[in-house]
Amino acid sequence: MTTKPSQDENTGATTTPDATAEAAITPDATAEAESAPYTFGLRLAAACGLVFLLACLVATASITLADAIEGDGSGGFLITAGFWSLAFGAVAGVAALVVPRRALVTAQYCLGVAGPLLALMD
Repeated sequence: MTTKPSQDENTGATTTPDATAEAAITPDATAEAESAPYTFGLRLAAACGLVFLLACLVATASITLADAIEGDGSGGFLITAGFWSLAFGAVAGVAALVVPRRALVTAQYCLGVAGPLLALMD
């Protein structure tokens, strides 16, 4: 007929699921704790990038006004491209605030720098 399992088999069966459950919970908590400062840093960089974009907007506007006064009075396509670059940089910055990704923050700063540079090239 059937035999009873030994005491060692019961102990091993009892502790194995608990140990597996603890091992499954522990990495998630550790990964969550490690990723929190990283996302905070990216969001902080994205927020500072929006202030940087505002400064680049002022610089692009002043370059455009100086070109209008000193030049022929009309802006070229590079000035328009500079303002569009700043607009796309703002979109990338807001997206980086919502979903913190390093590529979005990098794109935000690169598009911010491109705005005044494009206006200078006109």
